[in-house]
Amino acid sequence: MLKRKLFSCLAYVVFAASLFATACSGRKTQQESVELKKIVIAEPLHSIGYLPLYIGQQEGFFAEEGLDVEVIQATGGSHVTSVMSGDAWGVIGGVDSNAIPNASGNCPDPVIAVCNCVNRANVYLCAAVGEEYTGNTDEELAQYFKGKKINSGRFGGSPNLCVRYLLLSIGLDPDKDVVMVEPADMSTSVAVVQSGQADISWAAEPQIVDGMKSGVWTDAFYQFTDLGDYAYSVLSVSQSTIRNDPETVQHFVNAMLKSLSAAQDKKTAVRTAGKEFPTTPTEDIEAAIDRAYKDGLWSVDGIITPEAVKNDMEVSIASDVYQGTYQYDELVDMQFVENAQKQN
Repeated sequence: MLKRKLFSCLAYVVFAASLFATACSGRKTQQESVELKKIVIAEPLHSIGYLPLYIGQQEGFFAEEGLDVEVIQATGGSHVTSVMSGDAWGVIGGVDSNAIPNASGNCPDPVIAVCNCVNRANVYLCAAVGEEYTGNTDEELAQYFKGKKINSGRFGGSPNLCVRYLLLSIGLDPDKDVVMVEPADMSTSVAVVQSGQADISWAAEPQIVDGMKSGVWTDAFYQFTDLGDYAYSVLSVSQSTIRNDPETVQHFVNAMLKSLSAAQDKKTAVRTAGKEFPTTPTEDIEAAIDRAYKDGLWSVDGIITPEAVKNDMEVSIASDVYQGTYQYDELVDMQFVENAQKQN
């Protein structure tokens, strides 16, 4: 009799466990059956400046919005054209990078910015060891630059425009008074100086700290973040995507606002950067994140202000790379950020 009772109890436990496992399995299957929409974002280089975008991937904010976001590198200015060709759904880069092809007359489907990310000109100048700048005035800076080989990145790229703008503002001709080194690959700053091809280079994190730790250059002696609000790296999509698939754009922007907020937490920022740049020591990652916070690098609300666009476009115009006029409303569409803010 006792054996039968023990057997019955055991059978009940097994049966209950089976039901529980089936229920859990059913929930898991149901979750896994939700198909995420795959979209591709093109970036010109892998940079800590784009950390909020990576946070959205790693923290699951895009997945929460039903999106599977893949980030691909497209060098040589092809990050914008990849959207125009349909190879990428969206792009992260400067408003100026959109404006130039949009104004060419050969772009029937303009690229429009829908969310901010990097709201400062994320460009710093670093000098090779032995070539350090010690002056304090524009005259001394002009004298220092004269005859120097300056890696400014590809012609027409945002770092290149910033360097040209600076040289012109202190009375130098970028094409005569210095040697402009303009490699298409924006990730080669450290190597270009290390090999002696340049005396000075533009850089962003983690390149700055990499160059310092490698003994290639000293800390940045000039930073363009001082220009203030600057639409340096925004998220953009084609006008036809806004018109034909606004729902996906809205979901993407919703996730980006969560990511921008999460980027303000140093633990989250360091953890994400550590996974994106696994060969960079943790202390260097922390130093790079501290620099971003100190310089107010990331937008906190996704808004792209007219002032940020003005500062960005004026650098392009002064550098004589962008010619003509522009309209804020033709370059920026803030409806999705505003919608997301209303929901919260």
